[in-house]
Amino acid sequence: MKKIFVYLAVAFLFIIGLNHKVVADALPTEVRASHILVGNYYQAEQIRKEIIDGEGTFEYYARMYSKCPSGQKGGDLGYFKRGQMVPQFEVAAFNLPVGEISKPVWTQFGWHLIKVTDRR
Repeated sequence: MKKIFVYLAVAFLFIIGLNHKVVADALPTEVRASHILVGNYYQAEQIRKEIIDGEGTFEYYARMYSKCPSGQKGGDLGYFKRGQMVPQFEVAAFNLPVGEISKPVWTQFGWHLIKVTDRR
């Protein structure tokens, strides 16, 4: 009985290892994102609400309100890999579905709204 348990445990660990590799290979290595950088949470929340309600596009609000130079390009940051952005921003960007707008994300630069536009 003990031998069977050991064989099953080894087989289980082998299967988990294979699945882990498949999942790791399926993770995107780069995302393309846009962001809007503002000075406070309430402004970020208000902008997010207005975009979701259809009062303007993400790009429009980035040009109007973002404190980052990327705002002039509609907030587009281009493609980036893990480790290139501050941790809070990176976690949000790599976990956000394409096309969705994040809730406000705080970094040392201020409050960000993030929109992932592509993955590869």
